[in-house]
Amino acid sequence: HPIVLLNAVDHYNRVARDTKRRVIGILLGEISRGVYDITASFAVPFEEDDKDPSIWFLDHNFLEQMHGMFKKVNAREKVIGWYSTGPRIRPGDIEIDKLVRRYTPTPAYVIIDVKPVSMNIPTTAYFAAEESKGDGNPPQWTFKHINSEIGAMESEEVGVEHLLRDVKDTTISTLANQVSGKLAAIRGLQERLEEIDGYLKQVTAGKLPINHQIMYMLQDVFNLLPNVAVEELVKAMSIKTNDMSLAIYLASIIRSVVALHNLINNKLVNKERERSAEDKEKEREKDKDKDAKVKRETVVSAPKDAAPKPNADK
Repeated sequence: HPIVLLNAVDHYNRVARDTKRRVIGILLGEISRGVYDITASFAVPFEEDDKDPSIWFLDHNFLEQMHGMFKKVNAREKVIGWYSTGPRIRPGDIEIDKLVRRYTPTPAYVIIDVKPVSMNIPTTAYFAAEESKGDGNPPQWTFKHINSEIGAMESEEVGVEHLLRDVKDTTISTLANQVSGKLAAIRGLQERLEEIDGYLKQVTAGKLPINHQIMYMLQDVFNLLPNVAVEELVKAMSIKTNDMSLAIYLASIIRSVVALHNLINNKLVNKERERSAEDKEKEREKDKDKDAKVKRETVVSAPKDAAPKPNADK
């Protein structure tokens, strides 16, 4: 879930930013039908020796206290694994996994890439299992890779979108965002193809054993690819592509014409509003002039005071 990734990145930035150290935390969630649903996490104090990987310290007392507090909030969330900022598996990880196994029998180990370079999923999941090589030696504990994906509930999606408002550049148009997404997808596809090519070369050279399940999947991929050597298929794809391009071109032209039309209408409306405002201002000035003229005429036409009458007795 996104909250787990945010917690891990925040933990790394607070403790080991701009260093070669890594941070470790505990993963909380539920296990249903063999699927680990990781919904929360918390950081754990951890130290290790750079020269000797077998020397490390993890505060399990702090782990138990934090787990107890989380359990009071949500009793359904249990310890189901632990995470590390890696960026790879280290020799002491098996011993750390044994410590975490005190709280859950099958912990998941997730390496979170806090500084992703490519557009791939920044998580890699493993679980520890005993593996016997069949040479008479006792079995050893090793990590095996498991598939992982990032999902979110509706409330988490709303929160992530709200946070990304400050990250995304709103000045970039939607078309530019779509092109950037396509380029990122093509880069991811190229990386996957290079990874497949490297695996097949190592299998051919005898450096890796053949995994028939991977070979079956690759065969399915090749079977789904269209046969571009057929002329009719190439012609049909060209016609389909041209039709789609024509529709997109016409839609762009119509969109531009509609935008220009709206712009002209907006300018006309603004001019009309300015003209009406000017007319109202002129009418107000005329009214003021009329009122002033009426006042002056009233003052001029007012009668003067009558002269005093002479005394009759005189």
